[in-house]
Amino acid sequence: MVLLTVPAGALDATSFLHLGKVFASVVTGTMVLLGVAAGTHDASLAAHCAVALGGYGLGVLAGARLAGAGRTHARRASQSRDRAATGQWPGWPAAVTRTLLFELTMIAAFSLGWEATGGRPAGAAQLGLVAGAGACMGIQAAAVRRLGRFSTTYLTGTITGVMAGAVTGDRPEGLVRTVGVFAALIAGALAATLIAAAAPAWLPALLLIPLAAVIAVAASRFGRNGNEQAP
Repeated sequence: MVLLTVPAGALDATSFLHLGKVFASVVTGTMVLLGVAAGTHDASLAAHCAVALGGYGLGVLAGARLAGAGRTHARRASQSRDRAATGQWPGWPAAVTRTLLFELTMIAAFSLGWEATGGRPAGAAQLGLVAGAGACMGIQAAAVRRLGRFSTTYLTGTITGVMAGAVTGDRPEGLVRTVGVFAALIAGALAATLIAAAAPAWLPALLLIPLAAVIAVAASRFGRNGNEQAP
């Protein structure tokens, strides 16, 4: 989960700084910017917001189809709660690995487009990359949703739970993972900012390597058929 958050932070930072001031995964933020665009009559920002939202939506639809999230999320959420009570982890279905592999091909396509523009996209190329970045994050969000009640792309609810738990004394499930995810999100955004400014040709490595590592570990640990219950 922590590794998956690195490319999420990197793509959000890249989208905001180099793809029209929108976000790839923070959909609520992009919706706010769409309202700002309407209020300021900024047609360019409105177009970028619409494309980012459309790409994300298509990514979620494709990812949910591949991961089976729409059919099994409620059942797996219930299983996750039951296993949390006994200290068991809900497991990693093979469908999630296949969905992340699809995301990897999409990020590879995004990377080719990024390299083709020299890391300085504009015009139609910029809009195309915005759509691709949104689709990648939508696919990932749908894949991770299959694993239970946590996310690697939208974390407002997660940080709310951590802060509220600090006051109420109700320690959130997976606190160490949660802290790691926050750190990875910031680290991914920081690294992408620095790399895109100084050596944009290396940005694809930041996006591809963490995701490829997750896929490799998942495939080797849980096998072709996945594992519904792992230690």
